[in-house]
Amino acid sequence: MWSKAFPLAAVAFLGAGLLPAQDQPLPQNAVTINLPDNSPLAFLSSTYSDSRATARGAAMVLDLHMSLTLRNTTPNRIHGVTLRVVTQEATLGGKGSVTYPSLNVGPGEALPVRIDMQLLRPSQAIGGPLVQVDLDGVLFQDLSFFGPDRLNSRRTLTACELEARRDREHFKRVLAQGGVEALAREMRDSLARQAEAGQLAVAVSRAGRAVTTAAIPEHTEEFAFLQFPDSPVEPLKGSAVLSGNEARAPRIEVRNRANRAVKYVEMGWIVSDSSGHRYMAGSLPSADRDMTLAPGQTVPVLQDTTLSFTAKGRPIQLQRMIGFVNQVEFSDGRIWVPNRDSLANTSLLSVLPPSPEEQRLSDLYRRKGVAALITELSKY
Repeated sequence: MWSKAFPLAAVAFLGAGLLPAQDQPLPQNAVTINLPDNSPLAFLSSTYSDSRATARGAAMVLDLHMSLTLRNTTPNRIHGVTLRVVTQEATLGGKGSVTYPSLNVGPGEALPVRIDMQLLRPSQAIGGPLVQVDLDGVLFQDLSFFGPDRLNSRRTLTACELEARRDREHFKRVLAQGGVEALAREMRDSLARQAEAGQLAVAVSRAGRAVTTAAIPEHTEEFAFLQFPDSPVEPLKGSAVLSGNEARAPRIEVRNRANRAVKYVEMGWIVSDSSGHRYMAGSLPSADRDMTLAPGQTVPVLQDTTLSFTAKGRPIQLQRMIGFVNQVEFSDGRIWVPNRDSLANTSLLSVLPPSPEEQRLSDLYRRKGVAALITELSKY
């Protein structure tokens, strides 16, 4: 949870037939599923009877609740899928996506997909389907990839797969070394961390002080960094301008200490409040999409943004910032993510959200018990 058309069909846009704020179900044949001729996935069926369309001024709000069933047509196991969902390419709010990491779909097996989102479409648009679903990428077990990759799905799905393998190996090692009870205890600890994780809401805008915080004194705060011994990229220094619950213009300088060129760096970002409570603030990808970081080279990772932080609906007063290298992509497409020991040794496991795979496995344990979890781990 990120050509051949199956014409559930092309229909004229129904905006002119709706009164303002009138709510109607999507008409028959309102959705087109686009899969290329050589797609590794085949379309089997879809339902969208719970989806609604509402005219609001010059826009149409599409509240999508769709179920698709696709089938793996290849001899390879599929471990990740990303779909684009488009109502209007050029419209703000007219595009979305769904990503399914941590899959294990064998040859000939079906893949159920849910699409739940709200998208916009101009009411003056005419012709074509209301909604178009495209395949952006498929990741296979051997880490090969298929798709146009317009959403950087290859990098996202590969990183998720590497995290999944890392976490599965950790739980299998716990089972081998400590037995069933040790694995069950590890799962209980994971569920407890998920329940206790600080809920931080982050709003991102272009750089510049908000009017509401203009009177609050600001100061420049230096980042502290967590260092991982095997990280190919080393964070050197960084800062952001703090004012109340806002952080502006974060800047981090990193150095490539690997022997290969790097084209993407993502920094994890932790903030703490006045009581010392730590929150995972999110990730800080490089703003330079064409970055090439040669071995030994140092570059700044810049973001021309302002981030506002709230917890349980209340602004938090930022006191400290901690950064760490969360993901690296080399120029040859290979991906690096932190290993489990590095996360444990830096106490990041208590702050970071668990990987999609750890969430899936811990939920399986919660619903079906440790025996079902052991059976699932034995499939890999």
